Amino acid sequence: MASLRNAFKTQKTHRERHQPEDRKELGLLEKKKDYKLRAQDYNKKKKVLQKLRLKALNKNPDEFHHHMINSQMVEGVHREKNKDEELTEAQVKLLQNRDLTYIVQKRTIEQKKIERLKSVLHMLDVDDKPSNSHTFFVDTEKEKQEFDPAKRLNTHPDLLDRTYNRPLLSDLESGKALPTAELSSDTVKRRQKAYKELKQRIERERQLGVVQAKMEVRKHMQNKKEKPVALVKPETKDSAPVYKWPKERKR
Repeated sequence: MASLRNAFKTQKTHRERHQPEDRKELGLLEKKKDYKLRAQDYNKKKKVLQKLRLKALNKNPDEFHHHMINSQMVEGVHREKNKDEELTEAQVKLLQNRDLTYIVQKRTIEQKKIERLKSVLHMLDVDDKPSNSHTFFVDTEKEKQEFDPAKRLNTHPDLLDRTYNRPLLSDLESGKALPTAELSSDTVKRRQKAYKELKQRIERERQLGVVQAKMEVRKHMQNKKEKPVALVKPETKDSAPVYKWPKERKR
């Protein structure tokens, strides 16, 4: 017992060597535990690569697999085919009708919001507003050369570019037409934001209309009794396909 106690006293704690001062910029000195982890990771990856290489060598390129007919290449990417065979024909039509009803409902909501915005906004003070034109008709070429739009409109020549708030000369002389007050920056920002929202909703309503037209054409194409004669115009991203249908005599 005493010898074991003496042996325990004589044991030394062996510390691993640290990185020398002249090699301090190289970082920590790799210890045995670090080497073991790195070696285990290397051998593990080496075995995986060996198994994959053996599996590739033993693979038969002519072997049939069901995924060959259940997938297709779309723009260079493998995609699963729609498994419509799991649904009956009536179930497929019901789902498509529900989608069409949803599209029609969303388009109706957008149309109402567009009408509401148009009733509030009058397309004034907008940079990208549509250019309006005022056409005057004259009888002779001489009247055309001598035509004065300011005299015809009975207003000042400097106000011809205005499409709104264009007072008459009589109002200017009497002082009835006062210059409009400048809009505040907050008002201008709110107005520009409203016009931007209107533009986005118009584009959204147009896209929904295209989707609705395409879905209606597909719905007609499902009718096995009536098939189109020819394709007049192919489908594009902005329009539905146009088919020529056979003539049918109505009773």
